[in-house]
Amino acid sequence: MGKMDKLEDRTYNARIATELIKETRQASVEGFDALVIGCFYDPFLLDSREISGDMIVVGPCYSSIEIALKLSNYFSVIIGQKKWQHEMQSTIVEYGFGEHLASFRDVGMTVPEFQKDHNLTEKKLMDATRLAIEEDGAESIILGCTLEFGFFEKIQNKFNIPVIDPSIASLKQAEQAAILKNQFGWKPSRQWITEAPPEDDMDRFGLFQEDYQFGNRIIVK
Repeated sequence: MGKMDKLEDRTYNARIATELIKETRQASVEGFDALVIGCFYDPFLLDSREISGDMIVVGPCYSSIEIALKLSNYFSVIIGQKKWQHEMQSTIVEYGFGEHLASFRDVGMTVPEFQKDHNLTEKKLMDATRLAIEEDGAESIILGCTLEFGFFEKIQNKFNIPVIDPSIASLKQAEQAAILKNQFGWKPSRQWITEAPPEDDMDRFGLFQEDYQFGNRIIVK
């Protein structure tokens, strides 16, 4: 998608929809067991799952919450900007986890800024975590951006509560899903709501006629 390096706005999210669906379809055709969508918004997660064939698709938000709720009852999400809250909160409520959400705390940073000055990022994340615990009753913390990568351990050690890094959480959930698929045959259902679009329809519409050419991707065998 050109020079786009963030998905902070709904406009940017909308721009990736077609490419993400094409990527998902191609990865499925190539025989991958699992795919991770690399944004905490979990953009088009359900749409991607519909076209994923036997491949499992996971998102950082859903994955992080699943892990947090194994370790605590209430979690707070540390986000970059206040603007992110509405879309993320709507997603969390849609997933059915709204009653476990203690709060959102924003640190006034854009996505690219998280990795520019690590000392500043760490300080802001620490301050937001302290407020989430002391004022909002958070029992665990979820870092609400995949570019907040690399900070969870120091925060976790300082406050002695689970701090979930969404990049690690989604990767580990994908790994586990792939293992369960191969060991027990647990793959995506194609019954009722999760039924895939008919192949003859997609042929008639001229969809997926050419192989999708990936940019950067990490392959774990």
